[in-house]
Amino acid sequence: MKQRPVSKATEMTKVALLVAMNCISAYIIIPLPFSLSPIAMQPFIVNLIGYLLTPKQAFMSMLVYILLGMAGVPVFTGGTSGPGKILGPTGGYIIGFMVAVTVMAYLRGSGYNFKRYVLVGLLIGVPIIYVMGMAQLMLLTGMDAQKAFLTGVLPFIPLDIVKCVGAAAIAGSIHKIFNR
Repeated sequence: MKQRPVSKATEMTKVALLVAMNCISAYIIIPLPFSLSPIAMQPFIVNLIGYLLTPKQAFMSMLVYILLGMAGVPVFTGGTSGPGKILGPTGGYIIGFMVAVTVMAYLRGSGYNFKRYVLVGLLIGVPIIYVMGMAQLMLLTGMDAQKAFLTGVLPFIPLDIVKCVGAAAIAGSIHKIFNR
């Protein structure tokens, strides 16, 4: 079945919807008493962004999200905002989102492939987010690598795997909807 060209309005709508979903997902959290970061639904949407958009669109969607938050719109995890969030101990994760979605969108291939999406998310996207987040956490808190890993990465791995697989599973259906 030949796909028809997608209109600019459809592309803009897709990007806007994913930016909005990213903003909303930042509110769905479970605070952890031993970590500066809560468990959030946001990595699920971040993976969807990497799976559904072109690299340029993925980058721009995360840039818009970051700029909204820096301008004071409460879109960061738990309804926070401001430059202090990006420049604070957990800001590396947010910047990691932008890098991860861009790389994921580039590496995921042109057609939907569940296994490839999962592998790109788990082996490329999630590690980029963790490395960038952990680096800023260590830099700004003085934590050593072990403590930063134990508080800023390890508790999130199991659910981030589930979120990555879940996002890859529904990405195929969403591609079909947008390509009608």
